[in-house]
Amino acid sequence: MIVRILGEGQFNVPGAVLDDLNDIDNRLVEAVESEDEENFNLLLKEMLDLVRGKGAEVPVEELVESDLILPESDLTLEEAEHIFIGDGLLPG
Repeated sequence: MIVRILGEGQFNVPGAVLDDLNDIDNRLVEAVESEDEENFNLLLKEMLDLVRGKGAEVPVEELVESDLILPESDLTLEEAEHIFIGDGLLPG
C-alpha cells in the first residue's frame, strides 16, 4: 500500500499495518468530534510515525499512485474538522 504524507513524500507500507492505521484513524475522528486537541495531536503523530516506521520511503523519482493520503504533521484541529469526518481517512 502506498501512503503519501503531504509535504514529506510516499511510503510503501505493508498491508498488515492497515488495521493499526484504521484504529488510529477511528480514534482521530473521535478526538476531532470531541475537540480534544491534545489527543488529536498525539494520535496524528502516532499515525504518521507508524507510516514512517513501518513503511519504506518511495524514491522521489518513482511515479507511483498513492492509495492513501495523510495530512501534514502540522495539521491543526480546526483544519482536521474538515477531513476527519464520518469514516475518517480510511473507509470502514
